[in-house]
Amino acid sequence: MRAELFAWVRRGLLAAGLIAGGAIGSAPADAAYIRAGVLTCKVAGSVGLIIGSSKGMTCTFSPTFRGIESYGGRINKVGLDIGITGETVIVWAVLASQTGFPVGALAGRYVGASAEASIVIGVGANVLVGGSNKSFALQPLSIQGQLGLNIAAGITSLDLWR
Repeated sequence: MRAELFAWVRRGLLAAGLIAGGAIGSAPADAAYIRAGVLTCKVAGSVGLIIGSSKGMTCTFSPTFRGIESYGGRINKVGLDIGITGETVIVWAVLASQTGFPVGALAGRYVGASAEASIVIGVGANVLVGGSNKSFALQPLSIQGQLGLNIAAGITSLDLWR
């Protein structure tokens, strides 16, 4: 049973790498992004519903050129999502297509790919593009940390608001 569980985790991590690589490779070729700051989100725990999940979150954006901004949000996943997770922390590098964007500009919808796996302690990655006029990209700055027993892979949408 234990070997079978570890095999599921290995498959989940492999899927995370493939999905994240595909999402990164799908960014527009003509888009030139600059690093705009770091977005750190605390995501509520949940129970995976096999075909998807929806979790509330609170976020802090630390721009490279001004004060900290707070956001609320919801992350939704469609695809394989089985198990239970506790509170998760996700850290993204925020990339912008232009400098000098206004306060609150991160608000909006982001879409991309994600994958995660947990056996007590787990890892995951979410690569997303969107926000105001689809001018931001969220790239995993570090692998997300979570507690629980879970495996998930699929399409992710993230809604951020001020």
